This record gives sequence, structure tokens and C-alpha cells, in this order.
Amino acid sequence: MQFHIRVRAGALIIEDNKILLTEYNDPVRGIVYDLPAGGAEPNESIVETVIREAKEEACIEVEVGPLAFVYEYAPHLNSNKFGNTHTLVMMFECKIKDNAIPSLPAKPDPNQTGVKWLPLTELQNVQLYANMGTYIQEYTLNKRNINLIEEHKLNQVISM
Repeated sequence: MQFHIRVRAGALIIEDNKILLTEYNDPVRGIVYDLPAGGAEPNESIVETVIREAKEEACIEVEVGPLAFVYEYAPHLNSNKFGNTHTLVMMFECKIKDNAIPSLPAKPDPNQTGVKWLPLTELQNVQLYANMGTYIQEYTLNKRNINLIEEHKLNQVISM
């Protein structure tokens, strides 16, 4: 069965006023940056997607925190600039486990050329796949986290 919206998820990792980005040499746009993210696979929860993508794109294990923001790409509203797949991306605030050092994987995604820590103040000076640098900077100043409610955890006792 095919659905009309692709679901993606990724990691928003900020440490010491720097953000972790993946770097790509896009054949059309040149050097472009993104957050470690990708599409959910069959039989994979959204949290599992975040964990897998962080490992695949930046060689790190992450602890997935609350939902930071949601990004939608609707082709019909954007002149199909990123293709014709309607996409909903959920970005989660994450922390790197075990003080791991992010690095380019041995088998990177197509066109991926690096993994980079960028000062938050420099976001406006680089090209992101989705031009959301201002929103990321705003998020770091005024966090408005949203908890992800996972059905399989609803029967667990939550202590307050």
C-alpha cells in the first residue's frame, strides 16, 4: 500500500551553541546542509527512525527527546522544487550518547560529503535543504517542545 505523504524523522542536536549538520554536494545547488534525517521504514517507529538515521548519517547513537518541530513539504504549494513527494518531517531534540564523535559514515548517502558542527550564529550563512535556519535559531532561544505520545507506552505508569 502506498500513501500520499512520506513520513520522515530526524535529530536536532545542539551542543555548546553549535548544531550538528550533514553536508551534501548537491549537483544543482552546490554545498547544502541538512539535519540527520530520513524516511521511516516499514515496521519502524518514528523514534527508531531517528536513532537509525543518526547512526547512518553521522555514526552516532542518540537519545531521542521531545519533538522540536514539524516541517511539511507540499509539492503543489512549492512548484515541485524538491520533487513531487509530499513529505512530513518530525525533528526531535536529541543528545549524543557516550560522548561519541560524529563522523562521515563509510557508506554515506548519495552526495553526502561530511558531518559538521556549525555555530548557531552561522546558520544564516549556509544553505540548508529546507531554509529553516531562522526557525532553528528561534527554537534554541524559546523551546516549545511537544511530547510524542506512543501508544505502546500508554499503559506504563508515568511518575510525576
